[in-house]
Amino acid sequence: MPALPADDARRQTTTDLTVAECGEADLLRRIVARVPAAEAAELGPGDDAAVLAVGGGGVVVTTDLMVEGPDFRLAWSSARELARKACASNLADVAAMGAAPTAITVALALPGSTRVEWVEELAEGFADGLTEMAPGCGVIGGDLSTSGQVTIAITAFGELRGGDAVRRSGARVGDVLALSGPAGRSGAGLSLLYAFARDEHGAARTDGIAALRARGEAVAAVVDWHVAPAIKAALGVAAREAGATAMMDVSDGLLLDASRLAKASGVQLGLETASLTADIDAVDAALAAAMPDLDRDERRARARELVVVGGEDHGLLATFPAGSALPDGFRAIGRVHPLANHIETPVLVDGAARDARGWDPYAWDSSSSGASTGLAS
Repeated sequence: MPALPADDARRQTTTDLTVAECGEADLLRRIVARVPAAEAAELGPGDDAAVLAVGGGGVVVTTDLMVEGPDFRLAWSSARELARKACASNLADVAAMGAAPTAITVALALPGSTRVEWVEELAEGFADGLTEMAPGCGVIGGDLSTSGQVTIAITAFGELRGGDAVRRSGARVGDVLALSGPAGRSGAGLSLLYAFARDEHGAARTDGIAALRARGEAVAAVVDWHVAPAIKAALGVAAREAGATAMMDVSDGLLLDASRLAKASGVQLGLETASLTADIDAVDAALAAAMPDLDRDERRARARELVVVGGEDHGLLATFPAGSALPDGFRAIGRVHPLANHIETPVLVDGAARDARGWDPYAWDSSSSGASTGLAS
């Protein structure tokens, strides 16, 4: 959940304003300005998860929603893949607080025509995903309802086990900016799916994704990562124990989420794409296999942009004190700088100011790749 500024959102009412015009961040501000805070909350809205004081310890809680259409296409994702994606997105939010995931609840809204076998495969996907990404974390309940489209809602819980939550707001000037997991892989997969796995009316095609995967290992890798990303939830605790000063999950794109961390901490972040060469190479290879006639320089530029703005990789973006050893699984990608008074943009990419771009569900358009890059079209 993006950081939430002052409560003057309560006064900013416009009867004709739509949620699409408002956007996710402003809509959240307006909601939070109108609801009561929880007395037991050590940390409320504004970070990747909330922290509740329970029995003298900190319990981390987060929730996430996946809706058929803006979040996934049944023609592109199997039930097992959807479950793994839901696991990754929720477990990453818990890990981003420096907590160990302990349990999840699963709520499903399904059309009555949904096959029971599909639901059983979904459950097996949750079993596989939890066992792989957060051993010991299990399903403790949920709810079932009916709907015209498949909707999956997860609430995830975690324990800090005596430690303090790592917030977005702790980055300090001089800290090293580090990332776990790949960058741009999921965004590249989505871009290629929109370009090559839809019919003339824009509908997703099952045969289209099969044909796309058949274009080679590089293409299959980015497509597979988009429909079923995987994380190591234990990296969150490892980062906290290594002294991480700030941390968040990269779900909406490296540039947009880095901007959120920078704003929460009152600093400027400098990203260096030279540290992301392996990611750019992987995306470039996928684009080359899918679009062999594309000019090399243009393809390389698209790959670089996908790495910077593509979302849903679910790695962890963290800052660590200068000179400290980064935990295994993290790599340095930049530095934390003071926020100059004359610079409004909180993130620099290779020294150049960049406006934050990334995923906003209310900017999504079913006829295009919406707030994603659409770079392969």
